[in-house]
Amino acid sequence: MGENLLFFGPPGVGKGTQAQRLSAVFRIPHIGTGDMLRAAIASNTPLGKRAKEFIDKGQLVPDELILDAIGARIAEADTARGFLLDGFPRTVAQAEALDALLGRLGQDLDRVVFFDVSRDELLRRLTGRRVCRQCGTAFHLVSAPPKAAGRCDQCGGELYQREDDAEATVGRRLDVYQTQTAPLLDYYRKRGLLVRVVGEGPVDRVADAIRKAVKEPVAS
Repeated sequence: MGENLLFFGPPGVGKGTQAQRLSAVFRIPHIGTGDMLRAAIASNTPLGKRAKEFIDKGQLVPDELILDAIGARIAEADTARGFLLDGFPRTVAQAEALDALLGRLGQDLDRVVFFDVSRDELLRRLTGRRVCRQCGTAFHLVSAPPKAAGRCDQCGGELYQREDDAEATVGRRLDVYQTQTAPLLDYYRKRGLLVRVVGEGPVDRVADAIRKAVKEPVAS
């Protein structure tokens, strides 16, 4: 039987890392909306061209465009056993639109996994990231530091902190999440889909907790 999963939580909780790992375990494709849009833009597909028009203007990609992309991806043959969605929805309105899309496709979500991580830990994770100016490889000052301070292990390029990783910017991103995205907790709890997983600690331990949470009944 297929399993349609949604990973949900604030920036920096590790959704993408766990999604990549567990999609192989569950034998279902990982559908990361951010990665999907970036790939479409890089490949210059019709979707990518439309998305790029908005991004080049400094605008958000419209929900309708993201939903079209998700719908097309879910319709592919490799989702027969299910899928693991990451990066969308971020608001209740988007969640309702996703439900409508899945309904039209004869699908539904089976479980929504919420990654629970403290604000202090999120700040540590997000502000510690450093990226190579030359090749784009990412490091973390605490959890994955470079061998030589300030230099990329891969190409020797200079490491820098992206503007959106600065503490003030990260704080604003978390505030936006709390206002816009946190209400999704109640939305999915009322639908009987929500399970909560502590997202702090070793990656393997978090992965084990997710596997257990997906198999267990949802608490009322």
